[in-house]
Amino acid sequence: MGTDDTELPGRSRTVDLDGPVHYVDFGGNDDGPTLVLVHGLGGSHLNWALFAPLLTPHARVYAVDLPGFGLSEPGARLARVRDNVAVLDRFVRTVVGGPVVLVGNSMGGMISILEAARSPAKVSGLVLVDPAVPGPRGRPDARVAAGFALYALPGMGERYLAARRRRQGARTTVREMLQLCGVDPDAVPPRLIDRSVELVDQRQDVAGMDRAFLTAARSLLLLLADPRLIRRAMAGIEVPVLLVHGDRDRLVPVSAARDAARRHPRWEYVEMAGVGHVPQLEVPGQLAKHVLEWLPSVVPTP
Repeated sequence: MGTDDTELPGRSRTVDLDGPVHYVDFGGNDDGPTLVLVHGLGGSHLNWALFAPLLTPHARVYAVDLPGFGLSEPGARLARVRDNVAVLDRFVRTVVGGPVVLVGNSMGGMISILEAARSPAKVSGLVLVDPAVPGPRGRPDARVAAGFALYALPGMGERYLAARRRRQGARTTVREMLQLCGVDPDAVPPRLIDRSVELVDQRQDVAGMDRAFLTAARSLLLLLADPRLIRRAMAGIEVPVLLVHGDRDRLVPVSAARDAARRHPRWEYVEMAGVGHVPQLEVPGQLAKHVLEWLPSVVPTP
């Protein structure tokens, strides 16, 4: 079932994949490649609202909300990274049909890598935008390290999220998250801020959303602590890969991306100066330019 979103581009839809999975169909050029945009931890389809329309003249574009994020209510489903790889795989097969180019940011980048390893026939290319990949971390950002330390502790993470929700409203939460990711909230179109606030307020299963966030965060930390699975998946990728990373990323330091680029010299690597963790919100035009220049290596654009 679909409903028109009059404020932001794209058409909102929901599909049943053992539970509701919300996605946005941005439309686009059916003669070009199909792109599926995969958000990161705590993200949603709204992360792509400024970026996706820049691609639609050249490609067919979808953005998915993984269970427990955005408008995909979690229900009884788990939100571990590997669970969400399975959901993404079903989405590609059921909704899109594949093969697709996966565009993954942060945790979505890790999920996209694992999906490429799981179903290589369904993935024709990867765009990894500040992906959560293993690599040298150096001295971690103090605020990020403190937050993830709390998320990792059973009981403590739940209490922390609940207390933060009581202490600050949805608008403050949205603005603080953008700032942590390196985005100036005042530079983001007001309609996108307003829609992000509405999204926080309209979530029905708040406790389930918190549980999904913490489950995903803990599983992400475990995969980075023991990187053998993700490294095997990265080594097995045979399709074209564009790796893009902001050099001011506080959540995934650029040193991890540089290490990945060194280990995989066939990947195309672009380092964005002065950019943080979510280039698709901070500099969508620059990111789109890099993606469109790279896209012919997957399939010629019309």
